[in-house]
Amino acid sequence: MNASPAATASPIISEDAARLLTGLEAVGVFACVLLYIWRWQYSVPHVWILLLAIVFASHFVHRDPLNDLGLTRLELRANAERVLPLMLGLYFPLVIYGFAAGRLRVMAPNLAVLAYFAGYGSWCLAQQYLTQSYFHNRLMAAVRNRHLSSLLAAVMFGAAHIPNPILMAVTTVAGFIFAEVFSHHRNIWPLALAQTVGGFLVAAVSPPWLIHNMRVGPGYSLWNLR
Repeated sequence: MNASPAATASPIISEDAARLLTGLEAVGVFACVLLYIWRWQYSVPHVWILLLAIVFASHFVHRDPLNDLGLTRLELRANAERVLPLMLGLYFPLVIYGFAAGRLRVMAPNLAVLAYFAGYGSWCLAQQYLTQSYFHNRLMAAVRNRHLSSLLAAVMFGAAHIPNPILMAVTTVAGFIFAEVFSHHRNIWPLALAQTVGGFLVAAVSPPWLIHNMRVGPGYSLWNLR
């Protein structure tokens, strides 16, 4: 008896080719992100809308479930239990140094402080969405070794902060930790919280002449120019 067409039909694209195309997609979008940081934000500032639309379209084409993107409550507790204690251990020396050097002080919360944390926290959430929900998801689909995909995601995260030496180092190390946790527990909310607190501490204790108000790209060299 002849086999049915459904049984004999070969896939339109092989698994290896699909991995390659997915990896090339991630590299291409990341190249556009770097172009935006270094050039397009000054020449065509609204092009970020198109880049974000491409990311959203990619989710649609790849049929990414919200759970895989880390945007739901699934794995929230497991992710938090792994990343937050680790981050607290890393942040504790910064807190001690900050108070000892007079760069940190206890103050009553007010609307200005809450607004700052809300705004910066939203920016950190956006960064974790792009880094983990999009880039790391694509890298995990393209690279079989989970540690390697985490490393690549961390390198991308750090490269987006060139040429700021402090942010490059911090985001690469933290990016690898975040990526490793995300690869096991896909949720970005605790990661965004950890980045928000860590970013605040790094900004507070770092020498202003070196961190340049946390600017990256051409803005790092233009810092404090009149």
